[in-house]
Amino acid sequence: MLRLANNFRKSAAILSRNTSLGQYATPFSSAAEDTNIFLCEALGELQYPERLQKLLLNPRRTMTCELVVQMDNGEIDTFEGYRVQHDNSRGPFKGGIRYHPEVELDEVSSLASLMTWKTSIMDVPFGGAKGGITVDPSKLSEREMEQLTRKFVVSMKEIIGPFTDIPAPDMNTDSRVMAWFFDEYSKHEGFTPAAVTGKPVYLHGSQGREAATGRGTVIATREMLKAFGDNEGLKNKTVVIQGFGNVGSWAAQLFHEMGSKVIAVTDVASGISNPNGIDITALREHIDKGNALESFSGGDSMNVNDILYTHCDILVPAAIGGVINGDNAHKLDCKYVVEAANAPCTPAGDAILRQKGIPVLPDVYTNGGGVTVSFFEWVQNLQNFTWSERKVNEELDHKMTRAFTAIWKIHKESNLNLRTAAFVKAIKRVTRAHVHRGFA
Repeated sequence: MLRLANNFRKSAAILSRNTSLGQYATPFSSAAEDTNIFLCEALGELQYPERLQKLLLNPRRTMTCELVVQMDNGEIDTFEGYRVQHDNSRGPFKGGIRYHPEVELDEVSSLASLMTWKTSIMDVPFGGAKGGITVDPSKLSEREMEQLTRKFVVSMKEIIGPFTDIPAPDMNTDSRVMAWFFDEYSKHEGFTPAAVTGKPVYLHGSQGREAATGRGTVIATREMLKAFGDNEGLKNKTVVIQGFGNVGSWAAQLFHEMGSKVIAVTDVASGISNPNGIDITALREHIDKGNALESFSGGDSMNVNDILYTHCDILVPAAIGGVINGDNAHKLDCKYVVEAANAPCTPAGDAILRQKGIPVLPDVYTNGGGVTVSFFEWVQNLQNFTWSERKVNEELDHKMTRAFTAIWKIHKESNLNLRTAAFVKAIKRVTRAHVHRGFA
């Protein structure tokens, strides 16, 4: 925790109003520092006093736990679990839970901060949090995954709840994991579907939740193109997507349906390309049958490391963080970068893209569709009333459109790039809540 506090103080001291991102965009070892470089750039624009910057930068609570699980072979194994609650001035903490072998406290803290600004930009009444377990889920059986999830709930149940902190799925977690989460929490606290979102539709989940982040990405891209004066919009745009998981595959499907040509996609192991456009519907059916992406006959095999450098109109990093950095950003050959993943651009990479004149639609807005529909699910659970998928999608479109309009207004009036404009808008909303509640 001391290391994190030092990182936040160091980040806050880096930028002032008269400094540029490029001046400080060098490689950083800390994901939390990377997030705060962007954040402090916006704070510099706002000229906030140091005491207020500290309030906004530091998380409210950090919790770690040791999860002991009996494996299928009878052996005992232990796993590290984390939950970081960054800010709750605008509402309960909100954020996903990821299972990945590289999950660690610094990364979780960075993502918790991003959630604070994401919920603020989307104007949903939540704060920001994030959780995770350091584990390779591909090496666990379903029983072991379930036991690990239930152990995590028991360890965290004192600091989560429908009006305190509401988890959701993230990397390598899904509606099945959220069902276990909901069940275990309800064993201890009584029937509480609103304690977690991203549940199966048949178990108090929401219509449209599975596609929400991908759908929000496409809506965000549509609004950006419109704002830049592209009258053709998404039609006939060439799109490249790094990451064909839940977010990437849904974004690809919806880009495809909107008339764009998805010309290359990759997953963690392989990639395919087709300059005439990939039949995304057929590709998703192919993968749903258990087939590998690279075995799809509707495209040519490609090296996963080349995906970012493919010539296209729209590049969508939808996998992991830090993939566009100071070492490779100069190789990008696209007109726009649309950040569907969390923190895919490092400060060094972002500085290069600014120099190249490539607009970046930032993650704190672009992938906000997931938390927005999580908010809709939470509302439905509290009301014990179900919305139609059409209503969910219409409300999501409305939220994404309004959020972009607010970002674009600051972008034009203050001559700020889209990322800084988004952070400025988010910070103003969070600060207003702090001041009016008497926190600051």
